[in-house]
Amino acid sequence: MPYTSFAVAGAGPTVGSRIVQALIKRGASVVVLARPSSGSTASPLLQGAKIANVDYADVPGVSTVLRDNNVEVVISALSFGALQVQTSLAKAAQSAAVKLLVPSEFGMPTEGVTDGALAIKAKFAAYAKSLGIPVLRIYNGMFIEFVPWLTGVELGKFHLLGQQNKLCSFTSLDDVSGFVAHALTTFPSSSLHDATYRIEGDRTSLEAIGALYEARVPPVPVVHVEKLPDGFDKQTFLQTKFAEGRLSVGWDNYLDKDVPENAASGNKGWEGHHWKTVKEVLGL
Repeated sequence: MPYTSFAVAGAGPTVGSRIVQALIKRGASVVVLARPSSGSTASPLLQGAKIANVDYADVPGVSTVLRDNNVEVVISALSFGALQVQTSLAKAAQSAAVKLLVPSEFGMPTEGVTDGALAIKAKFAAYAKSLGIPVLRIYNGMFIEFVPWLTGVELGKFHLLGQQNKLCSFTSLDDVSGFVAHALTTFPSSSLHDATYRIEGDRTSLEAIGALYEARVPPVPVVHVEKLPDGFDKQTFLQTKFAEGRLSVGWDNYLDKDVPENAASGNKGWEGHHWKTVKEVLGL
C-alpha cells in the first residue's frame, strides 16, 4: 500500500464514518479525530478505529496525536459549517510531517472558484499547498442519499426550483467512501499528490429523478416552484447550482462550463467496480 496510516476528522454519520470503515476493511490503521462532545464515536462504522478526543483548534495537541499514531494521511470530512477548522488541521499536519491531506470536498468542483460560499474550499487547498502539504481532491457531485432532502420528499412532493434538466453527477455514499479508500491504499503517491479525481455513480437530471418518483407506488408528485419551502436555504443554494449544471463533476470553473468528457474520468481508477445508480440507491 502506498499509505497505511490515516486520521479522519469529521467521521459523522454520512461520508466520514464510511471512509473509516472502508479503510479498516482494507487493513489500514485509522485514528478518528473527534471533538469531546461528539456523539458519533459510538457508531458501529467506527469499530476498529482508534478514537482520539481533540480540540481541532489545538494545533500542538492534534499534532501530537498524528505523530504518536504515525499518521501519513489526514482526511477531512467536516461539514461545511466546520470548514474553518481545517486551517488548524493543516498546521498540525505540517508539524507532524503528514504526507498527504484530503480536504473536505466531496461535492461540486471548486478549483478556480474565487468568490461565494465555495471559495472557502478552493482557498483552503491553496493554503495547505503553501504549507508544503500535497492535497488530494475528490469531486462526486451530489450524494444520492441526499436527493430526498434536497427536494423535500418528506413533505409529500418532489420540489424543483424552476427547470432542472441539466445533466449532473450523483454518487452514493458507499461508492465515494470506497473510492477514497481504494485510491489511498492502491494508487502510487505520484497519482495522489496534488491530484484531482472526478467520480460519478450516475449522470442524470433532477427532472429525470422526479419522473422516477412520480412513477413509484405510491407516487410522489413533482412540483415546480419559484421558491422552495421555508427553511430550505441550503437546498435553494444547491438547486440553483443544479439549474446551472455546476453539480456535474465535469464542470470547469475556469471555462465556466461543463466539460462532459471530464465527468466520471476518475471512475476508471477503480477497475471492475459497479457504481450504483440513483434508481438502485433510492429504491425507485
